[in-house]
Amino acid sequence: MSPRLTGFLLVLALAALGLANCLFTVAQYERAMVLRFGKVQRDGELARIYEPGIHFKWPMAEKVMTLDARIQTMDRDQERVLTAEKKFMMVDAYVKWRIKDFEQFYKSTQGDHRRGEDLLERMVNTGLRSEFGKRTNKQLISDARSTMMDTLKAYANKSAANLGMEVVDVRVKTINYPEEVSGNVYDRMRAERQRVATEHRSKGEKEANIIKAKTDATVRVLIADAERQAATLRGTGDAEATALYAQAFQKNPEFYAFVKSLDAYKVSFKDKTDVLVLKPDSEFFRYMKSSGGK
Repeated sequence: MSPRLTGFLLVLALAALGLANCLFTVAQYERAMVLRFGKVQRDGELARIYEPGIHFKWPMAEKVMTLDARIQTMDRDQERVLTAEKKFMMVDAYVKWRIKDFEQFYKSTQGDHRRGEDLLERMVNTGLRSEFGKRTNKQLISDARSTMMDTLKAYANKSAANLGMEVVDVRVKTINYPEEVSGNVYDRMRAERQRVATEHRSKGEKEANIIKAKTDATVRVLIADAERQAATLRGTGDAEATALYAQAFQKNPEFYAFVKSLDAYKVSFKDKTDVLVLKPDSEFFRYMKSSGGK
């Protein structure tokens, strides 16, 4: 390779390297600021904010500071707070935030998201303690909880403005008793549920006994009514049978007597072992002694 070609390639490489140092890229989810000797570059009164794309900077003299413009989630450990009833509660909350003023955020945190979240967390915790201290346990689990979160969001936004941050949302995920008292609370809840269950069972047994007594009374009334109707029907049938017997007896008394005697014979001699001791001239053998039936 000739010295001229080598020199050309070297110049070309240096030019490419210099051009690479003069260009920087801002991603779609980012915004950037350029610091010239540590000072933020401005357009008049406002800091110059670079949108997504490829941009130019002076190498060596200028430094690019990129910041994430997306909505961030700050989800920290549970906090121990005191309610208006002077009872401790464990509160688990999260905060949605984003950078609103990039220059102010850089001045407050040096562009460090972690540092910004630490400062924001202190503000939110202060607001949590203040709002929980105004409310009872019952209010914290009722509809007043949503109102409290709106108030907390407004308070956090007011405080975060000095950091160049905007609080998009504040949500309380869970509210629990501390471990040292949760066991006693659950025991009381179980005892209360058992008391209610016993009361319901007692009421159920009482109503069951009432229904059973009413049913038994109804059954007795129905049985008595059925027996009364049966007795009436039997009485009517016996009367009609007696009337028929009487009519038959009046038409032919001798034949009636003969039939009744046959019935008596049938009942008396239905078994071969039956023995009947009577005088030969007894009236019982009246129709046996007379072939004519008289």
